[in-house]
Amino acid sequence: MIARIRKYFIAGLLTILPFSLSLYILFVLFRLVDGILGRFVNIYLKSILGFYIPGLGLILFVAIIFFAGILSTHFFGARLHHFLEKAVGRFPLLKYIYPSLKQIFDYLFSETKMGFKKVVLIEYPSKGIWSLGFIANVGFKEAEGKIGRELLNVYVPSVPNPTTGYFVLVPKEEVKILDMSIREAMRLAMSGGLLNPAELTKEDK
Repeated sequence: MIARIRKYFIAGLLTILPFSLSLYILFVLFRLVDGILGRFVNIYLKSILGFYIPGLGLILFVAIIFFAGILSTHFFGARLHHFLEKAVGRFPLLKYIYPSLKQIFDYLFSETKMGFKKVVLIEYPSKGIWSLGFIANVGFKEAEGKIGRELLNVYVPSVPNPTTGYFVLVPKEEVKILDMSIREAMRLAMSGGLLNPAELTKEDK
């Protein structure tokens, strides 16, 4: 009886907590963004209209992002973006944080998804230890000529940031192809193995 109650309680937690935490995070982000941008505008509006508009800060935030997107696609905006990136690179801490965050967001919102071909397993970094990887291309001829075997260029992602990793050349016959999409494999790497492929497929559905 106690085991059944415990089972139902845990099942309830696993059902409610993800939704509750997601809603809470959205609420906190809404309050944060609305508080930062909306505070100054609403003070001005309240002095004129006598009331403030909830959510105005969020609307301004979305408008700023949209305007930045338009600006960055034009020549002047691209030059300004390049200048800001160089300026950020001069700060000791930001020059390490910014590139990693940029790579993550570039992957999440990229339409090409890095151009990897297949998800594979390879014995790396030593025999008996298997790592998840992505076939990037066939091996280059000079390396194949030196080794005398057909090679594949394999990218092994790091955890939890799969946009950084290791490039290795692996003999084709030692590569094991997995029946998994690039997206599923990337999300598996980002979770640090906490989500298995079945759970990732279930989420996509």
